[in-house]
Amino acid sequence: MGFEQFGIVSFTGSTKTEKFLEFLKNNELRGTVCTECGAKFFPPRADCSNCLSDKMDWFPISGEGTLLTYTKAAFAPKGFEKDVPYVLGVAEFEGGTKVFGRIDKSVSEDSIKPGMRIKIKTVDLGEDRLSYELTGA
Repeated sequence: MGFEQFGIVSFTGSTKTEKFLEFLKNNELRGTVCTECGAKFFPPRADCSNCLSDKMDWFPISGEGTLLTYTKAAFAPKGFEKDVPYVLGVAEFEGGTKVFGRIDKSVSEDSIKPGMRIKIKTVDLGEDRLSYELTGA
């Protein structure tokens, strides 16, 4: 089993960053960092778009972040149709890493505001599939 385990619908079974899924299995969220120029990426990238190096390593994204913005999705792409409506957000974590993801449905929509403290949690979607969500700190 490869990267096809990520999310509800995965359009690729193999990627140079499929180790991302192994981290999720261990309740960790990680991005990639270029060992040549230090540029950090999330979602993980196999190659650096800054210096074009393929020398990448992994770094953890943990602790609390700050919600920068959010939106409520009323329409959904393939595989997510039954989930609407849901809330998506962008949060900034230590070192400036920005994480885009769904906000856990247990977080009251009335409480979601830019500036609120956010954590990341891994999510078992069932049927041997994994993802992550943003949740209140």
